[in-house]
Amino acid sequence: MAAPGKRGVSGSDLSAGLETSFRRKVRGKFPAIPGCRPSVQNGQLLISSGVPSLDHVLGGGLAVGTLLLIEEDTFSTYSNIILKYFLAEGVVNGHELYVASSDEDPNDILKDLPAPLIDEIPKQDDRKEEKKVPVSEEDTREMKIAWRYQNLPKVESLPISSSRFGHYYDVSDTMPPELLQAVRTHTFYLPNVTSLDGDESMCSDHAMTCDYLQLLKSIQQVIHEGGYDGSSPQKRQKNILRVGLQSLGSVLWGDDICCNECPRNLHSLTRFLYALRGLLRTSLSTCVITVPTHLIQNKAITMRVRNLSDTVVGLESFIGSERETNPLYKDYHGLLHVHQIPRLNSLISDVSDTKDLAFKLKRKLFAIERLHLPPDLSDTVSRLNKQDLAGSAKLLSSGCSAGAGGKTHLDF
Repeated sequence: MAAPGKRGVSGSDLSAGLETSFRRKVRGKFPAIPGCRPSVQNGQLLISSGVPSLDHVLGGGLAVGTLLLIEEDTFSTYSNIILKYFLAEGVVNGHELYVASSDEDPNDILKDLPAPLIDEIPKQDDRKEEKKVPVSEEDTREMKIAWRYQNLPKVESLPISSSRFGHYYDVSDTMPPELLQAVRTHTFYLPNVTSLDGDESMCSDHAMTCDYLQLLKSIQQVIHEGGYDGSSPQKRQKNILRVGLQSLGSVLWGDDICCNECPRNLHSLTRFLYALRGLLRTSLSTCVITVPTHLIQNKAITMRVRNLSDTVVGLESFIGSERETNPLYKDYHGLLHVHQIPRLNSLISDVSDTKDLAFKLKRKLFAIERLHLPPDLSDTVSRLNKQDLAGSAKLLSSGCSAGAGGKTHLDF
């Protein structure tokens, strides 16, 4: 019998308590959307940016419902390339595209998208036939010499099929028109957009320029009519809307933050980003924006723009600078600065293991790599150049090494 004042615990109660304690947590299923996969860190639905090396730096890809801010380089050369990669990845996966620009016609941007590198990959049948080829004695001898590498995983530099997450593209070739015609596109070219019938009071009420307000309404209309916000359920298979906005904040958008230190439209761009971020959060869409932050006179506006973005990446090109002729950077075309990575469904964000990142544009591919220092300096380099190289290397490694803060130069 149970003791007085105490309630006995039966076997059924104990089993029920154990069953509730160790109940398996069931998570919601992600919708089957082409070109998407869940993140292993936070379970967020991800899409590829079109640059696999950039996806690796950002923790696996771009989260759906977020905003990527690309701080343009000096001549906006490489920032436009990343934007085109982002749109080209949407074409390959069948995503819907929205392109807006005030300088270049969005139709010309879509026609100039890079071609995917899919035809150059050997088929599976060809790979099976290659395995049946007899191996000679010399090949066997070479395999015995490299015995320690036979168990290492094989890294594929090119995608196997269109279903792979993230593809590679040929910058020297444009995408075939039939691929572009297979997807649905929306364009917003500011010179062709009609004004708001001279009603400037509507713009002043929203505290943003009329150009930004028209752009915001256009994006909202596409999201609502396409059913990406869940207002009208999509009868067809769920899809992703990729939004690409080129050179926001420039003078062509009617904004003067790049001209004056105390601009007339001080909060115009920030209010637009605040409203756009709210639209993205409740929809199956992802946006990439390029902004010429190096031209913004007031640096406080730059910090506000960064805070209103989810992911912030800066490009520093070597074109027209001293680093273009510096032997330390001869293998690269610029530096990549990761200023901000979003914290989604977690307390911390997935940060890359290094801060020394550089990008280079090869004959066909655009790649982001870790900046490697040369192992030794050539004897033809003068002593003065050696000191300059050592000082540059010390500045690069200051973010990762604790001993780089001294005044002594690095010894190669």
